Amino acid sequence: MAVTVEPLHSPRHIEMLRAMLAREPAHNLYMLGILEDYGLVARPGHPGFQFHGRFVDGELTAALFVGGGGALIVPSASLPNTIADIAKALAGSLKPVSMLGDKAAVDVLVQHLCPTAKLSLSRTQRLFACSADDLGPFTNPTLRLAVEADLDQLVPMAAACVKDTMDKDPLTLDPKGFAERVKMRVKTNRTYVLEDKDKRLVFKIDIGSRCPQGAELEGLYTVPDQRRLHHATLSLGQISRHLLSSLPRLTLRVDDNSAQLAGLARKVGYMAGRAQRTVVL
Repeated sequence: MAVTVEPLHSPRHIEMLRAMLAREPAHNLYMLGILEDYGLVARPGHPGFQFHGRFVDGELTAALFVGGGGALIVPSASLPNTIADIAKALAGSLKPVSMLGDKAAVDVLVQHLCPTAKLSLSRTQRLFACSADDLGPFTNPTLRLAVEADLDQLVPMAAACVKDTMDKDPLTLDPKGFAERVKMRVKTNRTYVLEDKDKRLVFKIDIGSRCPQGAELEGLYTVPDQRRLHHATLSLGQISRHLLSSLPRLTLRVDDNSAQLAGLARKVGYMAGRAQRTVVL
């Protein structure tokens, strides 16, 4: 049995990767979305990234996305030993900054890529998923796509969301870059918002990843003085119903310490799947 690890770059590789990821679409949505948005090889003038694959006798059994030399690392939802083989092959050749994916896969990435590094953040999560048949009766037709005129309100909201979930203030660490990323999500129709009668934004949610197999939602945030008014429940129900009219499934990562969000997701119709882990060095 010949086991090899090599970069993925050819048209044949992209078909092999899509087929492998589609075997577990819910747990591979993030990587499938990256593949949909950026392809297999970085285009000139765009940030660099690579996909690496583990092959057994020519069959692709696992993959690893490495963006920006390690700024973002995402494993496929494959057996931990298969991800470990890729990590061993890449050890010392990249500088991990953040990783997310199935907990068992991220655990072995940490073990082999940064065994002695001090983690600034390590969160365990649960991947919730739903289909159209799972949804409850929660809607809010006033939820809308964000537009560039919303950015003055939206950027601070998005920063507050990151600060709540990651314990870091992106407006302190990288104010210009963060604002540009929020703007890009708006320009690509990835952010939805809810406003009150005074045109103040009170809720936001992002489509973090999207592909024909589904979409992953993230960045759910309600301004503090509008919480417990059912904005999140109704809006999550609304965007889920809207997206599931054309997609087979949605997912949402929920921190293990966020019982309120887990309860909200279940109420709308999401069901808990496998454990996830997010790591930041």
